[in-house]
Amino acid sequence: MDVKAYLSRIGLGFVGEPDLDTLSLLMEQHLIHVPFENLDIHCNRPIRLHPGTIFDKIVNQRRGGFCYELNSAFAALLRHLGFTVSLVSGRVRSASGGFGPEYDHMALIVHLDESWLVDVGFGDFARQPLPLNGERRKDISGWYRIHPLPDIENGYIVKKKGEWRWVPEYRFSTIPRRLRDFSVMCQHQQTSPTSVFRQKWIVTRATPSGRISLSEDHLTLTAHGKKEKIPIHSTEERNRLLLEHFGIDPGKVF
Repeated sequence: MDVKAYLSRIGLGFVGEPDLDTLSLLMEQHLIHVPFENLDIHCNRPIRLHPGTIFDKIVNQRRGGFCYELNSAFAALLRHLGFTVSLVSGRVRSASGGFGPEYDHMALIVHLDESWLVDVGFGDFARQPLPLNGERRKDISGWYRIHPLPDIENGYIVKKKGEWRWVPEYRFSTIPRRLRDFSVMCQHQQTSPTSVFRQKWIVTRATPSGRISLSEDHLTLTAHGKKEKIPIHSTEERNRLLLEHFGIDPGKVF
C-alpha cells in the first residue's frame, strides 16, 4: 500500500504513534474526505472485495464506496500505520425494528489498551472511536453508546440517542472476520431488488459543521443541526455538484 498517497487522500501528511489520538484524527479525516457512495451499483459496475481494486478506487480515482469498501480500506491503512485491527460483522436495524442478516454490514474493532468500534462506512454516524463499555460519547453527529448482548457470542449493540430514547443502529460481534467472508452479502447488496443500495443512489460525507449529501434530485446541507434541502433541476447541475462538493468526476463514473 502507498501509505503516503492514502494519507494525502484524507488531507494528512504525517501521523503520530498508533494511539487513540491518532486513530481519532485518522477516522475524522477519512469521514470528511472520502464519501459514502453507491454510484457503481447504479451503473451496474460490479464491486469486488479485492484490496488493490478498492485502494485504486478510493485513493487514485478519488472515489468513495460503501461499508465493505470503506472499512476494509481503512483497516488496511491502520494496519500499515501499526494498529491492530479486526474486521467484524454487523446486522443493521431495519425500519421495521428487525435486524439484517450476518455480514449485512462491515465495521472495525481497533485494539489499543481497550477495544474500540471504528466505522467509516455507515453514513451519518459517530466520528470518533466508540468504547465497548457502555460509556456515552458525543460528537457533532449525536450521542452514542454500546452495550453487550448476552444472547450473542461476543455480541454488542450500538445505539444513537434520539429525541425520546436510545435507538439501535446495528448489532455486531467482535469475532474477527476475513474480507472474503463478506463477499456473498456484498454481492447481495449490489443485486437484490430489496437492497436499499439499489433503491436510490446517495453520495454523502461529513463536514466540520455537519454533513453534505447528494441524491438524484436534491442536495442536502446540514450545519450545526440546521438542514437545508436544495432541489436539483438537471443532470448537468447534479454532475457539477458531484464534482464541486465530493471531488468525483462524473465523466469517469457515468
